[in-house]
Amino acid sequence: SPTSQITHRKTNLVRVALPLQVQEYLEPFHLSVEKLREVSARLRKDLVRGLGKHSHHKAPVKMLPTFVRATPDGTEKGDFLALDLGGTNFRVLHVRVVEEEQKVLKMDSQICAIPKEMMLGPGVQLFDHIAACLNDFLVSQNLKGQTLPLGFTFSFPCEQKEIDKSILIRWTKGFNCSGVEGEDVVKLLKEAIHRRGDYDIGSVAMVNDTVGTMMSCGYRDQSCEIGMIIGTGTNACYMEEIKNVRRVEGEDGRMCINTEWGGFGDDGCLKDIRTEFDVVVDETSINPGIHNFEKMISGMYLGEIVRLLLVRLTENKLLFEGRTSEALLTPDAFETKFMSEIEERDGGLENTQNILTELGLKWDSVDSRIVRLVCNAVSSRSARLCGAALATLANRIRVNRRLDHLKTTVGVDGTVYKKHPNFSEELRATVRLLAPDCDITFLVSEDGSGKGAAMVTAVAQRLAHQTLEIYCFFRVCTL
Repeated sequence: SPTSQITHRKTNLVRVALPLQVQEYLEPFHLSVEKLREVSARLRKDLVRGLGKHSHHKAPVKMLPTFVRATPDGTEKGDFLALDLGGTNFRVLHVRVVEEEQKVLKMDSQICAIPKEMMLGPGVQLFDHIAACLNDFLVSQNLKGQTLPLGFTFSFPCEQKEIDKSILIRWTKGFNCSGVEGEDVVKLLKEAIHRRGDYDIGSVAMVNDTVGTMMSCGYRDQSCEIGMIIGTGTNACYMEEIKNVRRVEGEDGRMCINTEWGGFGDDGCLKDIRTEFDVVVDETSINPGIHNFEKMISGMYLGEIVRLLLVRLTENKLLFEGRTSEALLTPDAFETKFMSEIEERDGGLENTQNILTELGLKWDSVDSRIVRLVCNAVSSRSARLCGAALATLANRIRVNRRLDHLKTTVGVDGTVYKKHPNFSEELRATVRLLAPDCDITFLVSEDGSGKGAAMVTAVAQRLAHQTLEIYCFFRVCTL
């Protein structure tokens, strides 16, 4: 049963009699089904707060409207450009949507570097550089002269006003270009292209990478109405009834909501399940007090939680005969990918011993087994919490639609989900347990920020054409 699956996985991992003190350190990571239900109920309340017209300002789960009003229906087709800017490089892609084959094909792509000085210079210079790279790509693909629609994945905190209007709230990831914060980034891109005057683009759709994840899966499986990323960071989106999105006018239809669920718990509502190690990870992070849920479950932090646990167990002489190493005492030296290698069903014990040696530790067979259990406790908690959050979204969709039973698909991306040997299995078991009336299929996304961005643009274009056809029909009828 799912209950025994998520309660007893650690016994299948290794068989070792744990010292009582080791068990005491790991116990807070083993969340009961009842506790997971409580967490889900808290998130359910936070979703409502985030959607409220007057409560969203103080809501830890932001529930941002994306102005994506539909998922793919399979009739989308054509050529699109995609622009993916989220770090020191950006990508330009040419994507073709083929209706007959129900495929989103990446025809070609190009990576362009952003020099360090440009990341800190005037915004005009940055957007001129993007426009120049986009021109070079169009020339190389023989697309110059065509006016193609563009999906723009801009992975910085923005307030989206419309599908083609997005205001940068603040720069992150080492960027600090002047004259961009508080401005519409679509307008800045279009102005840079117009300054050149040698090509043009069609309609632009701003895309969040989580929404792109959902949409890239939605063409293959049209019941995909949830997107989730669990990698370095974590986030999810889902299709909400517009009448519940109080910040947006309208009663009919649906809109994709970018939950920004990483902020769950920032108001202290997860205090009872945070361990002393979670508190240290938060306090030593670059953004203390912010994104508490993300810090408990995502890849950027899981390895550090394990490292802090191993240091404490060693200091208490429960590991490595009480002898640490310089590497073990170095923050972030225990990488999250080590957990995946250590927890492998076949070869995991050997991997553990190689990693411990690499970290300069003197180990015996009991040490290596305890380390595996520590990794398991931390990754298992992550999967269960993620599963509880996902179950909350599925249950909300089911209740919104007044269904006895919901059948839906989740588009998923992120290294933790894709690379960890047990994570996806444990997450699915938790969802089955907490959302028993939801039949959920999981589909791994292919390039949400590239192909997914193009698909958002394709859907927006389809809806615009349908609206125009309806308008023309009524005009003809009234003549």
